Amino acid sequence: MKNYLNLIKHFVVWVDVPVEEATHTAVSRYIEYLMRKRLAPKTVNCHLNGIRQFYHYLREEEGVAIANPIRKNHTQKISRPLPRHLRDEQVEVFFHAVKSQRDHAMFMLMLRCGLRVEEVANLTLGVIDVKRRTILIEDGKGAKDRIVYMSNDALQSLAAYLSVRPASRTRKVFLAEKGTCMGQPISIRGIQRRMEYYAKKAKIRASCHHLRHTMATQMLNADADLATIQDLLGHSNVKTTQRYCRVSNVKVQRDYFKAMEVIMLRTAGNPDNP
Repeated sequence: MKNYLNLIKHFVVWVDVPVEEATHTAVSRYIEYLMRKRLAPKTVNCHLNGIRQFYHYLREEEGVAIANPIRKNHTQKISRPLPRHLRDEQVEVFFHAVKSQRDHAMFMLMLRCGLRVEEVANLTLGVIDVKRRTILIEDGKGAKDRIVYMSNDALQSLAAYLSVRPASRTRKVFLAEKGTCMGQPISIRGIQRRMEYYAKKAKIRASCHHLRHTMATQMLNADADLATIQDLLGHSNVKTTQRYCRVSNVKVQRDYFKAMEVIMLRTAGNPDNP
């Protein structure tokens, strides 16, 4: 509440007119003022949200006949960071640090099948088809089911864990191995903690989602179709998948030089070509 009141006070003092006389043009100038102070777009939006709520309160709660000067186009665009992925040598170093068969299998499913951490935690024995090398992801993000496939090394890693998995009445695949929850399904946070442990041990910056990003980037660099990657990752919008194109420099570089070879061959016989 104190922070909210400070935002309002800051605006009211700056605008230097009664609040009911403040216009959307004044708000635009206020935004420019905040930007000159080098405030981040996210912080500027916090200011705008506070002002918007203040005017809403005056109109709806106090009955003041007042127009809200905040417009939709005042909201500052916040850039989304590009997906981070691991380089091949980082993947090798990371998995070299993973000694547990359970943990190796969990992280291989993220790297090779593109599973989210919650999908690994919720994985059950009944959705795994070893013969077809498929996994049915039930009720994934957005309540969507999808089929993913297991590479040879992912299948081998999962089989190695299942051969030593303790007998349990739960159908969840991955179980806690220590503590008071031993034998119970491992939690999402439990998986994340294992990732943090191995990343620190391998001395690399990595998260569970980085492995999923790495899978998408590696497939794109191997010339997999974008629609295929979208389907495997369970993206509703192809634009989400397209973001991997912006970090997949290997494919961009290869496509560029391949295209340039064709272009140069076509223009080699052109007398006007310098």
